Amino acid sequence: MKPFLFLPAVVALTGCLASAPPTPGPDTFAPSCGQDRFRGLVGQDAAILREVDLPDATRVVKPNMALTQDYRPDRLNISIDADGIIDRVWCS
Repeated sequence: MKPFLFLPAVVALTGCLASAPPTPGPDTFAPSCGQDRFRGLVGQDAAILREVDLPDATRVVKPNMALTQDYRPDRLNISIDADGIIDRVWCS
């Protein structure tokens, strides 16, 4: 009988649960920095960047370099490892 005493409270509290947030559309969080056009740079020597026409908001990230934490979906980031090889391309 005691388990049934909690049933009304459980039912009442389920109404207080927050519903799941709406699922964003497919383009809501899609990167807009053009990273897909530059994925082919991964694995190449960083010297190639002198020959590539990069967007204005491009940030070249070198090892141990401090970065701001602001999110800019239009900013292209290109990471260079300690050997001078491009190892990552992403938006932020």
